[in-house]
Amino acid sequence: MRFLFPALAATLFVAPAAAQEAVSPAPILTTPDARDVWTYARPEVARVTHVDLDLTADFQRKVMRGTATLDVLTAPGAEEIVLDTDELDIESVTAEDGRPLAWRLGADDPQLGASLTVTLDGAERITVRYSSKPGASALQWLSPELTAGKQQPYLFSQGQPINNRSWIPTQDSPGIRQTWDATITVPDDLVAVMSAEMLTPEGVAAGEGRESYRFRMTRPVPPYLIALAVGDLAFRELGPRSGVWTEPTMLDAAAYEFGDVEAMIDAAEALYGPYRWGRYDMLLLPPSFPYGGMENPMLTFLTPTLLTGDRSNTDVVAHELAHSWSGNLVTNATWSDSWLNEGFTTYFENRIMEALYGPERAAMYSDLDWDGLERDIAAAGGADAPTTRLHGEPGATFGQLDYFKGSVFLRTIENIVGRERFDAYLRGYFDRHAFQPQTTAGFLADIRGHLIEGDAELERRLQLDRWAYQPGLPENAVHVESATLAAVDADLEAFRSGAPVSRIDTQGWSTQEWLRFLNGLPRELPAERLAGLDSTLDLSRSSNAYIRSAWLELAIANRYEPALPSLRDFTGRVGRGLLIRPLYAGLMEQGDWGKAIAQDLFANARATYHPNTAAQIERIITAPAQ
Repeated sequence: MRFLFPALAATLFVAPAAAQEAVSPAPILTTPDARDVWTYARPEVARVTHVDLDLTADFQRKVMRGTATLDVLTAPGAEEIVLDTDELDIESVTAEDGRPLAWRLGADDPQLGASLTVTLDGAERITVRYSSKPGASALQWLSPELTAGKQQPYLFSQGQPINNRSWIPTQDSPGIRQTWDATITVPDDLVAVMSAEMLTPEGVAAGEGRESYRFRMTRPVPPYLIALAVGDLAFRELGPRSGVWTEPTMLDAAAYEFGDVEAMIDAAEALYGPYRWGRYDMLLLPPSFPYGGMENPMLTFLTPTLLTGDRSNTDVVAHELAHSWSGNLVTNATWSDSWLNEGFTTYFENRIMEALYGPERAAMYSDLDWDGLERDIAAAGGADAPTTRLHGEPGATFGQLDYFKGSVFLRTIENIVGRERFDAYLRGYFDRHAFQPQTTAGFLADIRGHLIEGDAELERRLQLDRWAYQPGLPENAVHVESATLAAVDADLEAFRSGAPVSRIDTQGWSTQEWLRFLNGLPRELPAERLAGLDSTLDLSRSSNAYIRSAWLELAIANRYEPALPSLRDFTGRVGRGLLIRPLYAGLMEQGDWGKAIAQDLFANARATYHPNTAAQIERIITAPAQ
């Protein structure tokens, strides 16, 4: 089913001309800190500049099959190009004139997959014919019963950080930006959408009960941002350059929840310059989507756990929108520098929320992030733990410190130099490095050259190197405190002192107030107090996934068995890692009691989780006891 009007198709989905202008290939950074250890590619020798996909989604076999045609740019004398793959079935590699090219697959690595080395023999454009495997790490194939409508199957991809090599043979590194286009063929009762301009919104007949959809991305992007979804999808316009896709049964709720998105775009542009991607549409996915959101350009992917009816969780939308500057426009060159994406974006998100909803709403988000920062540092092993560094081993920064510590770093710079001066610097930073990769060292060089400008006293006060390269939290860190959450803290103190739950007025509480309260409760509570919380606040039946997850964490910590039916229901319906990983981890901390429950829950829910989420939870429940 689709709610599109042919007369509107051209204006709805084709980006403005400015967004279609081709740009030169992005530079490849060659400094030692820019070397990506998560790719087999050698881009300084031969690199991919453009990917042209022609693929069919085979829902019966659960594979993508077809071709990827790659434009190759080589250094003088280069004889081969190295690509990244992960369990792809390679059938052939040919040059543009049809000549077969020699190729070989390297040894398979459980994390990185296998290299695909192609002898170029003078070719500047090569075509790889292949198919993915049913268990491709980027792809989740959902049966109809796992969707909102229960009638049609569904497919979606999740590429970050290095999963797209499981369905696209390319150089899968954030530092090797590529333009791309695609033709995706699907059953004719389904719709395909991608993170690019939608050139054929009504589809084109492809014979045998199939339709093809064509897409185009003319701006070079890191490969992890190539994203696909196929399902029973409908669209609703929200503004002149924004709208939402989702299954028809969720369309009304999604359109209401995300109704402020056009104002968010305006606020973001007022802060840090023009939105350079044309449209900003969103796709609300089924519950198995593993993240709160994914910043795929022109089509942000979002979890349905945001649908709380009060727009109190639309900070996730602001976050993914902010990635259109920090992450998509200027991208970490390697995953050792992911804070350049997430820390910048968390700071930027907060500024958007402040512009729309005022300083106190923004302060609530910042204050909760500070709580998360302190919890993550403690859980990592304290302020001296190497996993509390911003720049470190790829994927090794503990918890959400890329987000929390990175944003506090930028907030601290703002506090020291002044907001007006820092905003002017950031706007220039995004302009100077647009559509390019970046490293921590590169950012520090830029801020020294364009903000500090040789001011030794300012350099001393900022402590840039300590923030970037040392563990823990420098003493100049700025903690934004919320008056609203301070009132919740007073309720917490009353509860700790023995006051009944009935004396706490939760009427009108936002998600953030609920989280402050539930996360602030003592981790050890007698059964009667837990029963009072549950019966008075109806926590086990909460339709707000954030509240339900926080309550279940507390219940697990106390082995409160009356909450187990709610836990089983929740872990079987929600696939967002942020909300379910702590539940499995909490169960495992409870010894044999919790381990048995965790294993049973996972056995029943595994098929509903994205492959990456399932792998993460499997590691949690099979980890050796400490």
